[in-house]
Amino acid sequence: MNAPNKSGWKPEMNASEDGMHNGPATVTGNRALMLEEPLIFEIGHAETTGVDLPEISEGRSRLGSFARNETIGLPGLTEPETVRHYTRLSRQNYAIDLGLFPLGSCTMKHNPRLNEKVARMPGFADVHPLQPQGTVRGALEVINELAEWLLKLTGMHGVAMSPKAGAHGELCGILCIRAALEARGDAREVVLVPESAHGTNPATAAFANYRVENIPANEDGRVDLEALKARLGPDVAAVMITNPNTCGLFERDMKAISDAVHEAGGFVYCDGANFNAIVGKVRPGDLGVDAMHINLHKTFSTPHGGGGPGSGPVVLSEALSPFGPLPFTARTADGVVHLAEEENAAEFGHTQAFGRMTAFHGQMGMFTRALSYILSHGADGLKQVAEDAVLNANYILRSLEDLLDAPFAASGPCMHEALFGDQGFAEGLSTLDLAKALIDEGYHPMTMYFPLVVHGAMLVEPTETESKASLDQFIAALRGVAERALAGDESMKQAPYYAPRRRLDETQAARKPVLAWHEPAPPAGTPTLSEQGGS
Repeated sequence: MNAPNKSGWKPEMNASEDGMHNGPATVTGNRALMLEEPLIFEIGHAETTGVDLPEISEGRSRLGSFARNETIGLPGLTEPETVRHYTRLSRQNYAIDLGLFPLGSCTMKHNPRLNEKVARMPGFADVHPLQPQGTVRGALEVINELAEWLLKLTGMHGVAMSPKAGAHGELCGILCIRAALEARGDAREVVLVPESAHGTNPATAAFANYRVENIPANEDGRVDLEALKARLGPDVAAVMITNPNTCGLFERDMKAISDAVHEAGGFVYCDGANFNAIVGKVRPGDLGVDAMHINLHKTFSTPHGGGGPGSGPVVLSEALSPFGPLPFTARTADGVVHLAEEENAAEFGHTQAFGRMTAFHGQMGMFTRALSYILSHGADGLKQVAEDAVLNANYILRSLEDLLDAPFAASGPCMHEALFGDQGFAEGLSTLDLAKALIDEGYHPMTMYFPLVVHGAMLVEPTETESKASLDQFIAALRGVAERALAGDESMKQAPYYAPRRRLDETQAARKPVLAWHEPAPPAGTPTLSEQGGS
C-alpha cells in the first residue's frame, strides 16, 4: 500500500500516526491558517464585558416567579474577540459557498444573491406578524403571487402556505386527508408507505394516529404496483409516495397508483422534497396527487442546514382544498389581497378548515426568496433547473458505475441523485470509512446508509448549479477514495486526517452528548480562575 494509487494517496508521507501533518508541533496548536479555537467560555470571563453599559437602577421586577435567581454565567468578549471567535469557527465548517455539497437527502444548491437582496428589502425584512393588514399589503401580495405560481407549477387546486418545513407540510397534508375522511364519515386507519419513500413519511402518518404498513419495491427500485393494489381496501386512508423516490428514480406508474388508490376510496400524498428534479417538467396534479408539500428552501433557493430557515407549502387537490388550514390569502373582487382567518374565512367559502398549523402565516423571508427565484428564472429557466439537475446526476452515475456498485443503473437514467452501494469494498472497510476519507479530499460526504433498500448506500445529489469542471473534480476525488476502499487501504479507518477534528465516536456522542460547559477543576493547591479574576 505504499505505492500511490490513481488518487496519489501516500499515507506515510501525508500524515503522522496522531493525524497531524508531518512536521514539528506548534506552540499555539495552530497549523498555518488552520487555527485552533477554544470554547467561548474559555476565552471570555463572566465578570467582564466588551461594552460599557450604564448602571441599572433598582426597580420593581414584573417577572415574578420567572425572575432569574442566579447569574447567567455568559462570558464577556470584546468586539474583535467575538468576531475572531466566530470567524475561526466558520472556517471549520463546510458550506455550499466553499464547494460541491453532495447530500442526496437534501438539495444543497447555490443560493442566488439576488434572492438574498430582495429578502432584505424594507417591508420584507422588517415585517411583523402582528402588524395591521393595511400596513402589510405588499407582503400579502408576495404570498398570494407565490401561491399562484406554486399552483401553476403543480397543476393543483389550492395551497396552504403556512407550514414551516417539509415534515410540517407532510403533517398538514395528512391532516387535510383525515379531515376529508371524517367529513364523509369514513374511519380509515391505515396509511401505506413504500420502501422508497422518505423516512419522515411513516413518522408523519404515525404522528397523525394512523397505522403504517410497508409496500415493497420491485427489482427496478420503484413501487411494486401489484403489491400496492393487492393491499388497497376500505381501511386504507392514503398512500404516501415520494416521487422522484429516494433511489433517485421517477415512479413511472404514478398515474396508475393514483387511479388505484382513488378507486379504493383513499387519497394520494406525494412527498415533494425532490421537486427540484421535475419542476417545470411534470405537474403532480396531472398524475392524480391529492396533496404534496414543496420544500421552498430546496427547490426555490436557500439551501438549508443548521436548522433553517425552512418553508413547506402544501398544494391540494380540489377534493382536499376545502379542508386546508388557516390562514390563507385571497384576492377579492376589488383586486385587494386579504388574509383569511377564523373570523372571516366564511366570506371566502372556506368553512371546513381543520385548524391552524402555525400562529401566523409562514416564513416571510422564504416567500420572498422563492418568488424572486421563480421570477428571475422564468418558465424556461425553471424547466432548465430540472433538466440540468438530472443531467448532472446522470453524469456522476455513469462516471462511477464502472467502479462503485450502482444497483439501479440498469433501470434507466436516474433523476436528480445517483445511488451507489458498498458491494465490493474490502473486508473491514465500510461506507463510513469512504465518507470520512472524502473529508480529507475537501468535500462534505454524501448521504450515507439511506435509502435502506441498498446496503451501505451512498446517495449523491449534485444539483443543477454545479459546472462540469466542478463535477469532474468531485468524481476524481470519489474515484480515488473508492479505489482505496476496494483495495483494502486500512488507513481509511482512521480518516479524516486533515480535518480540524479527527474521527469522533459518533454513537457515544449521540447517546451521551455533553451539552454544558463546566469550568475544569484546577490542580490541587493552585488558585481558581475566579481567584485569578477569570470566570
